[in-house]
Amino acid sequence: MFYRGLQKITSIKIPLDTGDFRLMDRQVVHELSRMNETDPFVRGMVSWVGFKQVDVEYERRERIAGYSKYPLTKMIRLAMDGVTSFSAVPLQLANWLGTFSILFSLGYLGFALFNQMDTAHFAVFSIFLMVGILLLSLGMIGSYLFRIFEASRKRPLYIVSKTTGFQDHPSPKTYYTTTLTKRANNY
Repeated sequence: MFYRGLQKITSIKIPLDTGDFRLMDRQVVHELSRMNETDPFVRGMVSWVGFKQVDVEYERRERIAGYSKYPLTKMIRLAMDGVTSFSAVPLQLANWLGTFSILFSLGYLGFALFNQMDTAHFAVFSIFLMVGILLLSLGMIGSYLFRIFEASRKRPLYIVSKTTGFQDHPSPKTYYTTTLTKRANNY
């Protein structure tokens, strides 16, 4: 149920009902190791790098002895890592609630004015309006924080899986460094 919900709030498509056991190409492992995440959500990261994935179905047998060493608290932490690593929806929730609260307060103001507003109605209007403004402000701060968080992870903007015909040409990085060196010597 969690992975179906996660697919609804993220832009990546994490395969449903999969485990952490997988066979990966060396290039995929290299790209994953370059990501250097502090709290890695491997199931999402593997999908994020974008290489072709193939399902291998098997029938999982029931555990014969013992019990799972992965308690509910660890599962909840894993779920939170997945949501916070690949979705801004929880932060946008403050924007939605703030907008709803402001619209509700304005509707309530219209209702109260139509029915001769008294002090209690003005207090309700004021509270919902202020809560809405605070939630919108919090949502805007959250949006900026998510952008900073995205930039701090230093994930590559794109991953090149294969190049053709570039063997004889210097890489853009080398050319750029050479150009900067020449320009520095001219000044």
